[in-house]
Amino acid sequence: MDVAGYVALTRQSGLDKELQIVANNIANISTTGYQREGVVFAEMVQILPTEGGSVAMAEARGRYADDLQGALVPTGGDLDFAIEGDGYFMVMSPAGERLTRAGAFTRDGTGQVTSMDGWPLLDEGGGTIIIPFEAERIVLGPDGTLGVDGEPVAKLGLVKPVDVTQIAREAGVLYRVDGATEPVEETAGRFVQGFVEQSNVNAVSEMARMVAVQRAYEYGQKLMDQEDQRIAQTVKVLGSQT
Repeated sequence: MDVAGYVALTRQSGLDKELQIVANNIANISTTGYQREGVVFAEMVQILPTEGGSVAMAEARGRYADDLQGALVPTGGDLDFAIEGDGYFMVMSPAGERLTRAGAFTRDGTGQVTSMDGWPLLDEGGGTIIIPFEAERIVLGPDGTLGVDGEPVAKLGLVKPVDVTQIAREAGVLYRVDGATEPVEETAGRFVQGFVEQSNVNAVSEMARMVAVQRAYEYGQKLMDQEDQRIAQTVKVLGSQT
């Protein structure tokens, strides 16, 4: 494969990854707390064995989550929480502490507050939260103070990664942080009870993006086919001259 072929191949590989991410975004338009994902492309410059020669190629090097606020939808549920502003809930998955914006919670058989996947919701100290089933009134304050029948029982943790480059989507609406986290200032984020945050995926723009990526991929494939035909023709002509 010549230089043009390698350039086209790296481009096609990046477009294929972007197409998969766009399709996943569209599939999660209705997923509570889902944050739209994008691709980060990086340019690679390769020096050629000719004087002053080089070639530039693009590669999909990473992904990022769009932290644009999703719409808050009222549910009236006592254990439906939303975050207005910055920050994430903390939950304990089998693999360790994880962050999420999905605030639809429930209780397991022991009264422990968990996510819909069964992962315990954590307070600001990293402890689990238990609300007895006989509780009649559950109130969550904007600062995260959780009260049961007029008595405070816990304070939810609202955190964010210290280094935004160290957060990575692990699965669906769960995020892993490879570095440290820190509390979110009260002026930057607050809790809202009886609401959940919708996905921040814009269906119209994401469909338009899918069409654009598909067309770019098809155009790149056409160029690769033409290049393949050119090389085949060149080999054929040179072969007929020997």
